Amino acid sequence: MLRTDRLDAYYGLFQALFGFTFEVRPGETVALIGSNGAGKSTLLRSIVGSVRTRADGVLLDGRPVGGEPERKQLDRGIALVPEGRRLFPSLTVRENLQLAMRNGRKGPWTVERLMKEFPVMQAFQHRPATALSGGQQQLVALSRALVCNPDYLLCDEISLGLSPVAVNEVYELLGRARRDGLAVVLVEQNVKRALSESDRFYCIQKGRVVLEGSSEHADHAQVAHAYFGI
Repeated sequence: MLRTDRLDAYYGLFQALFGFTFEVRPGETVALIGSNGAGKSTLLRSIVGSVRTRADGVLLDGRPVGGEPERKQLDRGIALVPEGRRLFPSLTVRENLQLAMRNGRKGPWTVERLMKEFPVMQAFQHRPATALSGGQQQLVALSRALVCNPDYLLCDEISLGLSPVAVNEVYELLGRARRDGLAVVLVEQNVKRALSESDRFYCIQKGRVVLEGSSEHADHAQVAHAYFGI
């Protein structure tokens, strides 16, 4: 299980998270819901190590792993699909994936499996990654994390700015990963989609959890009130 325990996070003197406690179990999908600036991305960055935290603020199977570099967290099976994608512009799609696979863990997800199961990627595999549409780039960013074969996949705004068709393609690929037993932490601005794609949710406001529960039984009015701070 991956969890945080009373996690605080800072950008210089600015505190972005206040005693944040949450968890995601193996094979589970958890949605993080909140307005811009609520602290969702900071939480993901804190878990993977790009925002420094105390060691016992992040725990993996009960062991403190907070404050470790991103590469160490990846070796432990925690991967981030970052907002903005951050693909290597000088590499093709296939080269981006091959590089990630070499730096990741051994497991069922390979470049060849992705090409076979998601043929749409074959058409642009030899093109520069940043010459693609936004939706195609997001597929590559998600695929790059998958070929590292994580146990926990942290997805930061994977549908932001995409067309409805592109959003469905991204979630189709994510769905295949979830059926393989991958645990997912999902940051998603579309509240309805976030709830439909997750088992549980946390609503965040100003760096704190203000509401949590089962996604299936979520009271949408209550979620809206928490989202907007009413």
